[in-house]
Amino acid sequence: MGAAPAMPPSIRTWQRARQRLPESGVAAMADWNSKIIEEFRANEGKVGGPFEGAPLLLLHTVGARTGQQRVNPMMYRPVPGGYAVFASKGGAPTNPDWYHNLLAHPDVEAEIGTETVKFRARVAEGAERDQIWEAHKAVNPGFADYEKKTTRQIPVVILEPAG
Repeated sequence: MGAAPAMPPSIRTWQRARQRLPESGVAAMADWNSKIIEEFRANEGKVGGPFEGAPLLLLHTVGARTGQQRVNPMMYRPVPGGYAVFASKGGAPTNPDWYHNLLAHPDVEAEIGTETVKFRARVAEGAERDQIWEAHKAVNPGFADYEKKTTRQIPVVILEPAG
């Protein structure tokens, strides 16, 4: 079995930029996400720059406290019966807000390409989580870097079509 493919340079650039955001950079990250969302929608689910060539979806959640609709761009991995997404938050010590949102409201939607699909989210556990996580890190080494930066276990979330 050969070595895992190298992470595209654009993904490494995005990861470095994200790591440099100050704690008060929440507004900057929201603006960053808004630009990615706009580009995704304008180009039938494709984006350039740091996400060029990466599998990307837009996850729609309902705020756990606010009840407001939220949209977050993120990388995904196809898995049997759905997709996996990763609550890495760039290796921060806490889970991302979208993760808390889907724990409170597991019925979500995701824009994948030009389609919007309804899903039920669940957190992968044990061997299932470990297998998906290791496979994802093998082809996306930046996620291994995130894992090294934090003491928490990065959650792997499975999005299964609602039906």
